[in-house]
This record gives sequence, structure tokens and C-alpha cells, in this order.
Amino acid sequence: MQHLFGYELDGKKHQIESSLVVLGENQTYTAMAKTVGLPVAIATLKILKGEIKTPGVQIPITKEVYEPILKELEENGVKFI
Repeated sequence: MQHLFGYELDGKKHQIESSLVVLGENQTYTAMAKTVGLPVAIATLKILKGEIKTPGVQIPITKEVYEPILKELEENGVKFI
């Protein structure tokens, strides 16, 4: 996955690139399991432990939700560069 962000600041054009490459290990620990299933599992545990308190169905756009999940994903080898 690659994200390209273009913006203009003080009349100068800039671009930020972010990429993610995840390889599956086998038929169980697939790249899809690591990038979809793992974040959902992390979020579920954090909700059950009371670490995420935002009620209802949420998209991960608040720091309370995405920061701890991204941190734990990085600890498991899933990181944007």
C-alpha cells in the first residue's frame, strides 16, 4: 500500500510518501490477517479492558483509538514507512 500526499506551503509544493508492505507467513497468518484481523483484535481487547472508552461503532480517526492500535501493530511488525 502506498499513500502520496501532495500539498503546497508558502508557495512551495511538497509531497509526503508513506508505504506499507506486509507478507503473509502461511495460510493462517496471512497479510490480510495481519492488516485487518490484528487491528480489530487489538481494538476489541482495548475496549474490553476499558482503554478505549468511546461508545458505539467508530471509525479510527480519534487518537484514543488509532494511537494505541498503531503502536501495538508496530510491535507486531506492521508499520508504515
